[in-house]
Amino acid sequence: MKEDDTKEENLISHLEALRQTILKCLYAVAIVLPFTFFIAPKALDWIIKIILGGANVTLNYFSPVEVFLIQIKTAVVMDLIICFPYIARQIWDFILPALYENEKKFIKTIVLFSSILFAAGACFCLFLILPLIIKFGLSFSTPNINPVFNISGIVTLSLWMSMVFGLVFQVPLITFYLIKSDIISYNSAANKRPYIIVALLIASGILTPPDIISQLMLAIPAYLLFEAGLLFAKNKIK
Repeated sequence: MKEDDTKEENLISHLEALRQTILKCLYAVAIVLPFTFFIAPKALDWIIKIILGGANVTLNYFSPVEVFLIQIKTAVVMDLIICFPYIARQIWDFILPALYENEKKFIKTIVLFSSILFAAGACFCLFLILPLIIKFGLSFSTPNINPVFNISGIVTLSLWMSMVFGLVFQVPLITFYLIKSDIISYNSAANKRPYIIVALLIASGILTPPDIISQLMLAIPAYLLFEAGLLFAKNKIK
């Protein structure tokens, strides 16, 4: 009975620690949200200027509250970005006691490089890919065909594409650690290049708008990142 009581007490203490971790994360998000909502209009204008890339385009909205809802969405995204280091720290403090020393170093490395790659992918999409997509869309305009862009559609596309590119930029990290952990050998991964190319093209077709330009803009960097992961793994093996 004493052993059962000890297990129950440990479970209760773990659940209480988890509850405190979740509450701290929610408190942080709630505290920062008013600030991000205050700066959301200017941040939204800045993001739109970057995306449009100087193109002579007027964005339209078709509902009285459409822009307000977009500002809320922008504020929430900025809130999560600002609070991410604190949230990650709280989660790390929660799981830290259960890890061995080598596991702690492994997770620290993974989290650090994963965050850097995600930010690089999102910035790559925001500053380079999205302006090219807008220019591609404008190339179809004629004296009789005028482009009318919806602000909600542009912002939603931007958030979605930025997230997709952030995830795609994890490819070299995934490739490296699959090889390093001996889950797959370097030669086996290198020999599967044709299958990787097909898989990336299919994924790009699913994750991007239905045009070949967007799909190639995702598939080509993803494949180059796969090759970078292979190269890095090969150098480490040597």
